[in-house]
Amino acid sequence: MTEGADRGALPAHRNPPEVDRVAAAQAAVAARRARAAVKAAVVSGERSALDVARAAWSDEDAPAEKSLRVRDLLTSLPGIGPARADSVMASLRIAPSKRLGGLGVRQRSVLADWLAARGRKRGASKLVVLAGPTAVGKGTVSAYIREHFPDVNLSVSATTRKPRPGEVDGVHYYFVDDAEFDRMIRDRELLEWATVHNSYRYGTPRPPIDRALDAGDRVMLEIDLQGARQVKDAMPEAVLVFLLPPSWEELVRRLIGRGTESPEEQARRLETAKVELAAQDEFDVKIVNSDVSTAAHEVVDLFTAP
Repeated sequence: MTEGADRGALPAHRNPPEVDRVAAAQAAVAARRARAAVKAAVVSGERSALDVARAAWSDEDAPAEKSLRVRDLLTSLPGIGPARADSVMASLRIAPSKRLGGLGVRQRSVLADWLAARGRKRGASKLVVLAGPTAVGKGTVSAYIREHFPDVNLSVSATTRKPRPGEVDGVHYYFVDDAEFDRMIRDRELLEWATVHNSYRYGTPRPPIDRALDAGDRVMLEIDLQGARQVKDAMPEAVLVFLLPPSWEELVRRLIGRGTESPEEQARRLETAKVELAAQDEFDVKIVNSDVSTAAHEVVDLFTAP
């Protein structure tokens, strides 16, 4: 062979046969599907995240678990989004690109401790979401729970509307302007948000909820229908409660009687209420608000219900 021909030849490993490339591609697809199946099992509750981690660290043949990224495992857990996963990994000093099988001894230990602690706390806590049509009395029921059940952590929503008489910033709502609300959306600080009655925006700050649930607290959200749907998507373990009026006539009487909206606003809210009432079957539990005390006790009882 000439010197020139020798320089122009490619080493065998740089020019693999077509059959090898096809086999490699098929193996990569199979590996991705296997990892997806592991994540789906965690999402459904079929497997715990700690069990997956222990399988990755064992001597058994578990390629899907070993090659699963820690970030993907964390985001498979209820209530853990990408931002929350990054925060947890930073606190545990685990790089974002790390896979379960590639963790060191210290990293395995701290991750196992965190998963075990979260499993214990989450198992003892519950998230209840209270929603319903306008003027049904969600705020009144929530106020009763706040006063009589101090162990229930009531989330405080942010809103762009002005305070009503007697409402206190930071207690009933965080009253913010549109610029601040835009910032909260941009920084992913809201678990859910929506424009209600084609006018004002409402949203639920997420960091306080995550901290409360991780601490094992009972948490209740009082939000609108759109927000309840978003929370159910983000936190499937949440129990959705629909608060109903005793009758349509009573709902109209309550809305007009509180006198906080103009006639035009009242008409708009009643039209919205009709749409909201039609969605009540989407919820896990329905409670009729004929009596505030009775309705509040029924909501709180859900924290200990099977």
